Amino acid sequence: MADTVLTIDARGEACPIPVVRTLKALAALAGPGSVETLVDNEIAVQNLTRMGEGKGCTVASERLGEKEWRVTVTTSVALGVSDAEAESATCEVPAPGAAPAPRRVVVAITSECMGTGDDVLGRKLMGSFVYSLTQLDELPATVLLYNGGAHLSCEGSAALEDLRGLAASGVEVLTCGTCLDHYGIADTLAVGEVTNMYVIAQRLTGASLVVRP
Repeated sequence: MADTVLTIDARGEACPIPVVRTLKALAALAGPGSVETLVDNEIAVQNLTRMGEGKGCTVASERLGEKEWRVTVTTSVALGVSDAEAESATCEVPAPGAAPAPRRVVVAITSECMGTGDDVLGRKLMGSFVYSLTQLDELPATVLLYNGGAHLSCEGSAALEDLRGLAASGVEVLTCGTCLDHYGIADTLAVGEVTNMYVIAQRLTGASLVVRP
């Protein structure tokens, strides 16, 4: 059976709408396939290319006319893209005269403990930190959990409900799959999605600010 191909006509639509619609279409594929997006400016081509490559997809673009391009984003696997992630997509390359893109804050948590010295105190501090994130006026775009931090998104974690609250508010919560497997806790993941090192690197390098508690 041939892979599914979805076509989106985003001509005349301002950024980030072409990116948002393409992300949602990629999620709707639920497996291997391609999304062809028609746009009418090179800025949209650049942003769709960055988004597709950031998702680990193959991206090809073709100029069809004076003001018409087709960008084809192809995935070999099902992509876990939530509606919240799609709706929060921004354009890394702004249109001329556009307002600056909002900050993209990424919180990278690498341990169950915050700081060093006393692990009991460190766990209390980390729990307080994650709770405090939920109270900020500006929520982070992404919370990355890797190495020992992977425990925080699993059943039994004192920070679990606060992480769920962040996810419900549109924050992307990603836990390293290799780390979950290493600690033998993959079956207990209770919030967010499993991710890989490519995505972790993409989120860290694409952030306006990286916070490491």
